[in-house]
Amino acid sequence: MWLHNLPGIKLRTNNQVYKDEMATFTKLIVDMCKKENLFASQGGPIILAQIENEYGDIMKPYKKEGTEYIKWCSQLAQAQNIAEPWIMCQQADAPEPMINTCNGYYCDSFIPNRLTSPKFWTENWSGWYKAWGESHPHRPVEDLAYAVARFFQKGGSLQNYYMYHGGTDFGRTAGGPFMATSYDYDAPLDEYGNIYQPKWGHLKQLHELLYSMENNLLQGEPRTQDLGTNVEATIYSTGVKSSCFIANNDSANDASVSFQGKQYSIPAWSVSVLPDCNQEVYNTAKVNTQTNVMVMKSSGGEAEQGLQWLWRVEPFKNLKSSQLQGDFSLNRLIDQKEANDTSDYLWYMTSITIDETDPLFGAKVTLRVDTKGGHVLHSFLNGRYKADKLATRGNYHLIFDTPLQLVKGVNNIAILSITVGFQNYGPFFDKGPAGIVGTVQLLGTKDNKTVTRDLSTNQWFYKVGLDGEKRGMFKAETSAKMQWHSSNLALGSKFTWYKTTFKSPYGKDPVVMDFAGMGKGHAWVNGNSIGRYWPSFLTNADGCQECDYRGGYKPDKCRTNCGNATQRWYHVPRSFLNPSGENTLIMFEEYGGNPTYIKIQTSSVDKICANPYEGATIVLTCPSTIKEIKVASFGDPTGVCGGYKKGICESTSAFSTINKACVGKPTCTINVSEATLGPTGCTAVPIRRLAMEATCG
Repeated sequence: MWLHNLPGIKLRTNNQVYKDEMATFTKLIVDMCKKENLFASQGGPIILAQIENEYGDIMKPYKKEGTEYIKWCSQLAQAQNIAEPWIMCQQADAPEPMINTCNGYYCDSFIPNRLTSPKFWTENWSGWYKAWGESHPHRPVEDLAYAVARFFQKGGSLQNYYMYHGGTDFGRTAGGPFMATSYDYDAPLDEYGNIYQPKWGHLKQLHELLYSMENNLLQGEPRTQDLGTNVEATIYSTGVKSSCFIANNDSANDASVSFQGKQYSIPAWSVSVLPDCNQEVYNTAKVNTQTNVMVMKSSGGEAEQGLQWLWRVEPFKNLKSSQLQGDFSLNRLIDQKEANDTSDYLWYMTSITIDETDPLFGAKVTLRVDTKGGHVLHSFLNGRYKADKLATRGNYHLIFDTPLQLVKGVNNIAILSITVGFQNYGPFFDKGPAGIVGTVQLLGTKDNKTVTRDLSTNQWFYKVGLDGEKRGMFKAETSAKMQWHSSNLALGSKFTWYKTTFKSPYGKDPVVMDFAGMGKGHAWVNGNSIGRYWPSFLTNADGCQECDYRGGYKPDKCRTNCGNATQRWYHVPRSFLNPSGENTLIMFEEYGGNPTYIKIQTSSVDKICANPYEGATIVLTCPSTIKEIKVASFGDPTGVCGGYKKGICESTSAFSTINKACVGKPTCTINVSEATLGPTGCTAVPIRRLAMEATCG
C-alpha cells in the first residue's frame, strides 16, 4: 500500500509519480535478469518480456490518459535494450513493436492488431480461483484440450497456460477481496506439486503430438474445408507432408464426416488431430490417461495421538483505559489502506462522555456503522466484546448495528476492522474501499424520541495490528519467552492464540494441515505464514451437478464441494519444516474454534482409474506400487471412477491380464485391444473401452 499512499499518485495511468516508480521497478527487474544471463539472447530461458497486463480490458475509464500511458509503457520497454520481443496482453492498440496477445478460455478467433505480429495466447486459463463461500470451479480437460487444439488449428504460434502449476497465497497475498488461500486453479500440477490426472496426461499427449507436427504447422500453407454444420477441417501442407485438424464445434451433437475418402466420428465439442491427414491419433474428447484420486493421510505420531496445545487470549487492555491510545489519531474515519498495511487488523477507537443531562443517558442506544468497504467488523464497548458482521463477496456495503448500554462517564467504543484481501483488478482498483469508509453513529431512543449523534468526526485513535502480531508471538523463539496456559484449553474462544509442536511427517509427500473445527484466523509454521484460514465459511449449497464439458466454459460451470468448508486443508511446504526435530504451529483464532480437531497430514495418490478407448496404449502409475486391481472390465462398461459397472459384453481375461501386468509394480503399460485383453463378444458396440480401478500402496 506504500505505492497507493504516495502523495499525488494515480496508479496505472499517465501520472508522473506512478511512472517514476514503475520505471525504477521495471529497470530493476530487467537488470537483475541481465545480470544472471536469463534472456534467450544470453543463453537463458526467457524468450519474451511483458509490459503491463490486461490493461486494454479496463483502460476506457482512464480516457486519453490511458492511451498516453500505454504509449509511455512501450517506450519504457524499448529503453531496456533487450533482444527479446515485448508483449502487451489484451491490448488491441499496442504500439509497434509491442505484440498484443490474447488471454482467456478460448483464443482461436483472436487476430493480432498487425499482420506482422504472431498469434500468441499468453494465458490459457486452466480453471479459476477459489473464493470464500463459493463452491470450487473445475475446467474439464476435454474442454481445455479442445481450446488448445482449436488455437493451433486456427494458426496459433504460441500458447501458455495460466496456471500450469497451482499454488498457495501464503501470508496476506490473497486478494480479491475474499479470495481463498488456495490458488490451486485446477491446474495440471496441483497446489501441492502433485500431478493432477487426467488433466496433466491428456494435455501431455496433445503437446507431444503438436510438437511432432511442428514443421508442417510452421511451414505449411493452411486450407480450411467445410464438412457440414459446425464441422471444419484444416490442412497444413508443405507440398511433401500434411497435417490435419477436424473440429466439431457443435456443443451437443456428434458428427460423422467424410474427409479425404475416409469416415471419421467426431464427438461434439472436440477436435481430432491427424498428423498425417489420414489416421486420427488424438481426439480432445477421448481421454486415454489415468485419473488420480488423491487422499489426505494422517502423518502418524502426534497427529494420531492428538496435538498438545497451549493458549492465551489477545489482550484488550487499551480498550478499557481512561485515555485511549493508538499508533496515531485523526478527527475522521480513514480507509484501512491509509494505515500502515502490515496486518489484516485495524482498530478504530473513540470515546464519548455522557452525564445525566445527555439525551443518550438512559436511552436505548444502537451503534451504527455504515461502510462501503467492510469485510469483517467486530464491535466493543469499554473493552467488552459486543457483536460482529460479515460482508458477502461482491457486496462490501455493510450496515452494522450493535445495541449498546452506555454508562455514565467515559464510554470507549472500538471497532476492529478485518480485511480479507484488497481489490486487485479493475479500473482504479487501488481505490476500492476497505475498512470503515462511511459513517459511525449512535442512534438513541428515549421517551419516544430519537437522538442521532454522528461520531464520524470524533477523535479516532488507530492501532494497526494485534498486540500478539506486534510482539512477534507467531515466531517460535519469541513465543517461547511468553507465558502460555497449558490447562483448561479455551475452546470456542474468540481472539485467542494457540500453540503446539509437531514432528515433520515421514517421506516426501506434500504436507497439509486439516483445520476442520476452526473458525477464522491466521496460522504460522516455524514463523512462516501459511495464510488465512476460514474452514467455518461454508460454500453455497446449490450449483454442483454432473459436469458436461461440451459448450463454452465459464467459472460457474462444473462446480464441486457444495455445502462444505470453502477450504479445509492448508499447504505447509516442506521447506518451512525442520526435517528432524520439532516444528511450531501458532494460530490466531478470531471467531472461536476447537484446535483439538487439527491434524497434520500428507497429500498422496490413494487410487487410480482409467477409462481408455480401444486402440489406445495407457500407462498406469502409482507413486509407490500398484497394490490391487479393483475393477478391470473391457467391453462396454458404464459409470465413472469409483462406480464402474460391467456392460452387456466384456472380455473374461481382461482382469487377470491387467492384474498380472500391474500388481506389485510402480507402473505398467496396457495396450487396449482384444489382442491383449481378450475377445469381448461386443459385436454391436462401435467403440470398446476399458474401465479400470486400482489402489496404490
